[in-house]
Amino acid sequence: MCATCGCSGGAVVRVVDGQGDQNQHDHNHSQHEHGHGQHGAGQHGAGHLHTGTDADGGRTVILEQKVLAKNDRLAALNREWLAGRGVLAINLMSSPGAGKTTLLERTARELGGRLAVIEGDQETTLDAGRIKAAGAAVVQINTGAGCHLDAAMVADGLRVLDPPSGSILVIENVGNLVCPALFDLGEAAKVVISSVTEGADKPAKYPNMFRQADLVLLNKTDLLPYVDFDVRAHSADLRRVSPASLMLQVSAATGEGLSAWYDWLWRHTPPPADPDS
Repeated sequence: MCATCGCSGGAVVRVVDGQGDQNQHDHNHSQHEHGHGQHGAGQHGAGHLHTGTDADGGRTVILEQKVLAKNDRLAALNREWLAGRGVLAINLMSSPGAGKTTLLERTARELGGRLAVIEGDQETTLDAGRIKAAGAAVVQINTGAGCHLDAAMVADGLRVLDPPSGSILVIENVGNLVCPALFDLGEAAKVVISSVTEGADKPAKYPNMFRQADLVLLNKTDLLPYVDFDVRAHSADLRRVSPASLMLQVSAATGEGLSAWYDWLWRHTPPPADPDS
């Protein structure tokens, strides 16, 4: 079990083609070995403070070795490997149904083969099949009972996917506005999708997720005339919890606003790595 969020530690990595699954293998948090490079510093540090009250009313502070500490070391290796290859890696997060996969389908078609995807879901290869059909290289990671991807799972996916220099790698995380925000995957940027169908209060209710975001995509804006969604309130809450986050209004279904999303991707994509360096 994951001591940080309580989810299961097992995962399965699958390569998906047009016919089904290939190259399936199991993943275990405790047994994973990473081979991208030397260990580096993570974002979360080496321990986590928990506070509580003992039977005598005294305050106790317990320093625990974090699950996140190991994850952060592996994430640093992922980040080093991706940067050395000249690959832009995006951690794409949202609640279920906000439109991550639809956005990636359209992005894959319109970027003409530059997109690679690590697809995270608890079960099935349905979303990976959609992304593959849209023209992107994709690896499916099924987390079972797990509620998020972690850096070790992503490392497994990178070895199978092997994204080329100059490509854009999007890691579509498991639909969840809580646990994915805790786990660094080695990405260069975090993108959160918020949709007009799920209510304007999400930045206020899930501030840690939105606080992590470099970019927030407000999706399904074509439905604004038909839903009760206060764009100004959503924007104000986002500015309050994450003043530095950029927000773009888009519709993955109609294509509205997606040129700004593509421009953002191109601005952040590093030049291809020099093969002789």
